[in-house]
Amino acid sequence: MTQAGVDLWIANSITDLIQGDVKEHLPLEAISLQGDVLGMGTTTSIDNGELSFLPNSSGNTTIWKCEAADGSIRALRPGDGSGHFPYLCFSADASACRVLLDPAELDFDAGKPLQELVSEAIELLKRQDRLFAAPIYGLRLELEWQSLVITVASKLCMGQQRRNTKIAYSESSAGTAATTIYDLLQHYRLAPKDLGNSNDPVRYLGNSLAWNCCGFFDTNPSTGRITVPNPEAHLHLHGCSNDFRFGGHLHHEHLDSCLKAVNRFAIYPVQNIHYLSSDLAIEALRFEAGSLSFIVKNRGAMDVNDMGVAVVINDKYSSHLYLRLPWLASGEAEQFEVPIELSKGFNCLEVIADPEGQIIEPISTLSNNRARIELTI
Repeated sequence: MTQAGVDLWIANSITDLIQGDVKEHLPLEAISLQGDVLGMGTTTSIDNGELSFLPNSSGNTTIWKCEAADGSIRALRPGDGSGHFPYLCFSADASACRVLLDPAELDFDAGKPLQELVSEAIELLKRQDRLFAAPIYGLRLELEWQSLVITVASKLCMGQQRRNTKIAYSESSAGTAATTIYDLLQHYRLAPKDLGNSNDPVRYLGNSLAWNCCGFFDTNPSTGRITVPNPEAHLHLHGCSNDFRFGGHLHHEHLDSCLKAVNRFAIYPVQNIHYLSSDLAIEALRFEAGSLSFIVKNRGAMDVNDMGVAVVINDKYSSHLYLRLPWLASGEAEQFEVPIELSKGFNCLEVIADPEGQIIEPISTLSNNRARIELTI
């Protein structure tokens, strides 16, 4: 068996997303959708929704955006104004790595949990020497449901209170921390008919029960890289109904989600995982003729928004100057000139990008977030 696998890129992670870090975005134009591209993601806090990567008639891939307000979907196009994503994972063209499994080979009874079924299929293919061990497996599934509950992101900063519990206690943060992420999302029900229960918190959408899905099975879900960081949450699946009426995250583990049939099962081993991130840097810091000059550059792969820059004079942080950049795209830079009056004698000037630490960066790149010069007037 040739061990050819898919390359997968992760822009932020599920853990990053649910903690409220949504100031980093990957633009739609950064993703090649040529061929069979596996992926899923979430849109911005301004325009909430889920992303589903589905094949199109040309043999390439279309990203469908699922709306939080009503569960409807629309195809995304470059330049349509909704192409920046705070969480995303996507592959290169995975066509050559596709492994098909005849659904008849599955040990399936109606109602069997989907995650259990996928896990058994992976082990079956490995025993048959048709699939090699991989950290993550991509999936394309065509499924029929007896009933299905989907969720659509509607509050991307829902985890900010969860983050606060690490350092302080409050009634609201304690309540949020005790609630699962899926309980905080907008829920919709697909079923043959509306039960007509006015007290049902899950809104009925319709009877669109045939779904085309794309997602991932993580063998180590505790990492929170593409699934909720729970040791039991291996499967993360997004999709759209075959009639293209609805879409979202398939809440396959919900008590009211009941699988009826698997019509197609395609799996792709992920061989290499790449992480995309921001990398802010202060460059060309100098003081001349009463003016401090410096450049703020984004060396990383992610665009960033609402970023702060602090200018600290003689280590007096309580009286620092503060700048704010509404947007800094990947690879772009902005130069600043700040007039400053310095006293005679020794002085030190320091510029810090993202002093609050709100932008996600690898620890290895944080050192260039600040620059310092010392001079004598």
